[in-house]
Amino acid sequence: MKKTIILFLALAMAVPSFGQSRVYMTKEITPEALVKIYEALGRPAEGKVAVKISTGEPGGHNFLQPSLIKDLVHEVNGTIVECNTAYGGRRSDTADHLKAAEEHGFTAIADVDIMDSEGEIRIPVRDSSHISYDIVGSHLANYGFMINLAHFKGHAMAGFGGVIKNQSIGVASASGKAYIHSAGVTSDVGELWNHVGDQDGFLESMAAAAQAVADYFGDNIIYINVMNNLSVDCDCDSSPDDPKMEDIGIFASTDPVALDQACLDQVFSMKPSEGNDNRPLIERIDSRNGRHTVEYAEKIGLGSRDYELVSID
Repeated sequence: MKKTIILFLALAMAVPSFGQSRVYMTKEITPEALVKIYEALGRPAEGKVAVKISTGEPGGHNFLQPSLIKDLVHEVNGTIVECNTAYGGRRSDTADHLKAAEEHGFTAIADVDIMDSEGEIRIPVRDSSHISYDIVGSHLANYGFMINLAHFKGHAMAGFGGVIKNQSIGVASASGKAYIHSAGVTSDVGELWNHVGDQDGFLESMAAAAQAVADYFGDNIIYINVMNNLSVDCDCDSSPDDPKMEDIGIFASTDPVALDQACLDQVFSMKPSEGNDNRPLIERIDSRNGRHTVEYAEKIGLGSRDYELVSID
């Protein structure tokens, strides 16, 4: 994947090649750096702003910490948004989910909205190869702008989770999650685990659902991946494996495909060393054919895997 690192000071003179998307990066993982990279995107959040994160399954500890994200959330006067899960655990119903969010410190920094607490809505998809619509929390309609703030890491089913997963599975209601995981076979949470055999269909359904959310917001959405606590397991895991890699930085773009591709390239291009071993995460991604998600997302027009990497350090 062609990448060019340029100095932030030269940004005004830089003209990316046709088809390239800009991905901004900083090696700093601080509240100040998160605000700085948001500002670098040049797309200010206006109106009622949803900040989509993972609240993290209780027992886990790798999720983005409130202390890291609070300055950005306050900067945009945002509401932290989530949806209930489609599996067991303590985030599968609204009351328990809100309690988990409180225990993890999120309610102390902002309002937290479980978007499917009062139902769900269907939004159209462009790619109907597997899913005929995307089932999202009904409160999505209350927001005019979304900051997709994802923790980039591994995932037991998708191989990895970044911004594409955060706005597909993450924005889907519980039944919407079942619909995506089953590649359109069922939206019945009780039947979900009987219909999870089509791996590529699941990954392609994630891409289609992410595109539906992108289309819903149009230009009123931005994407940020924080590459820290790089476990092979998702924040939905109550006992995730400890990270074997060192933290890398924060990456942001207005193109979700370019952003996830850039983060994948960071993982795959590094040379493993003692205390900084990318091989477990690579194995997790490849064993689930995880890179197919960005390949298919590009194919259906969600974004481009060709990007220009711009350092703001």
